[in-house]
Amino acid sequence: MGGDGGCAVIIDGLLQALEHHDHIRTMYLVGDEETIRASLGQAGHLAPRIEVVHSPEVLSMEEKPVVGLRRKKKCSLAMATDLVKHGQADAVLSAGNTGGMVAAASIKLRTLPGVDRPGIATVIPTKTSNFVLLDAGANVEGKPRHLMHYAIMGDIYAREVLGKSRPRVGLLSVGAEEAKGNDLTLETFKRCQGLDLNFIGNVEGHDLFGEELDVVICNGFVGNIVLKTCEGLALHMMGWLRDELTATPIRRLGAALSKNAFRALKNRIDTENYGGAPLLGVNGVVTISHGSSSARAICNAVQHTVEAVDHHINEHIIDAVSKANAKLANSKQEPTAAQA
Repeated sequence: MGGDGGCAVIIDGLLQALEHHDHIRTMYLVGDEETIRASLGQAGHLAPRIEVVHSPEVLSMEEKPVVGLRRKKKCSLAMATDLVKHGQADAVLSAGNTGGMVAAASIKLRTLPGVDRPGIATVIPTKTSNFVLLDAGANVEGKPRHLMHYAIMGDIYAREVLGKSRPRVGLLSVGAEEAKGNDLTLETFKRCQGLDLNFIGNVEGHDLFGEELDVVICNGFVGNIVLKTCEGLALHMMGWLRDELTATPIRRLGAALSKNAFRALKNRIDTENYGGAPLLGVNGVVTISHGSSSARAICNAVQHTVEAVDHHINEHIIDAVSKANAKLANSKQEPTAAQA
């Protein structure tokens, strides 16, 4: 029931995903049954794999997540998350209230053993590849331990879903030097150095779109600003480029000759290629899509959700976080040279 375009757009994308993925046994559509069936229309041969779960309430974008979930226990977002909680579904996807999805997953599914806070992992394209940014907004504030876990989870997602053999992990800060940053980044740097990761140290904003990064970690406040700034800049840059290329007849001719290059560029920076961002660190597979998602975006979001399920990323996260936490605990117990 989430999404700016209404139920029909979401369902169109889900039907496309069912066409592409024969091994999806059941797609649960959770929300107002009458509205869903009206949008579903004639699903044809896909109908046996679709099950409508009626929900009488919807958590709106304006409602405060935790308060709204307490008041609307039968809202579609909560009921969809319950399907994962009770083992009826392997994953949940929503284009609705992002804070509500994070809250529902945290409350109902709980975090994975050893993980304190979940993080939203957003894939951002570069010239020839992409990198994972997290946290992109699940938690406004963060502690060094949280960012350490983000580094681990981002590394696993980049390896298992994006196919990076040894992801390069960077910590977003105000300078590349180890001594640069605030208390959060300074302590996070020390912790990440001790992880079994390809940690390359601090990175700055101008490093993001080079080819030297696969995972970038930061707290949710910074990450959400970075994400929305990148999205806004890409959108406006394409508009500025279009205006300049159509300003004169000669430019229009040049644009016509270069249309394939511009089309390729537009596709490269299209956020709908991924369609959704995984919420890593919760006891289940959760994907959060943008409210403005098109049917194509929803279809692609399902694709990456299926990959997360197939690669059992939560099992990898539990194992890696457990080892990191144990190593951190041991290092705190060891006496320093002065104490010895």
